[in-house]
Amino acid sequence: MSIDYFSKKSATMVKVIGDQSSILNQFLAEIRDSEIQKDNYRFRANIKRCAEIIAYEISKELAYEMSEIQTPLGISKTPVLSDNIVIASILRAAIPMHNGMLDIFDKSGNSFIAAYRKYTDDNEFEIQLEYLSSPNLDDKILILNDTMLATGYSIEIAYRNLLKHGTPKHTFISTIIASTEGIEYIKRKLSLDKVSIFAGAVDSELTVKSYIVPGLGDAGDLAFGKKN
Repeated sequence: MSIDYFSKKSATMVKVIGDQSSILNQFLAEIRDSEIQKDNYRFRANIKRCAEIIAYEISKELAYEMSEIQTPLGISKTPVLSDNIVIASILRAAIPMHNGMLDIFDKSGNSFIAAYRKYTDDNEFEIQLEYLSSPNLDDKILILNDTMLATGYSIEIAYRNLLKHGTPKHTFISTIIASTEGIEYIKRKLSLDKVSIFAGAVDSELTVKSYIVPGLGDAGDLAFGKKN
């Protein structure tokens, strides 16, 4: 017997998990706190915890099948995950997110994307994608992670290049903090029936250099130290 929870629910294009009170908001508060941010280990740990919570929320939208599990005392009929999942993360900031997702979806395939902003004059930039590795994505559930969804450009480019490796059954964009502008950009650019966004929180402002305000700063530097 197959239980497809995703098809039975009206999928929410955007789910902001922090809108409801939960321990996630404690982790978000610590991630944003400029004093707590000085502890790189704690910053990474909190990003990982947030990703685990987002993974749990995503799990409610997936397909399950009934399985008979032999216990020492009898048979337990339990719905177990039937969807095949691939976790994709944009390096380097999303590495802690990737680890958190993989703790929950421990049988997943893995994709990695190396992309960065290349600035020109007047604070303009383009996204440079230098590397992508991925298993086949046909009929898989793709979870695409980026710690910050600011403009949405990196997510769009990563997603379109991942599609060269197959057509996912559905894609969940997972982010700790998004901007309103970034979410609207994704909604305009990507197919609404094939992509959902799960965010910890959404902030309304972007700076002229496209950083989220209040945001949290540079997630990659906070997790792994400043780069040249």
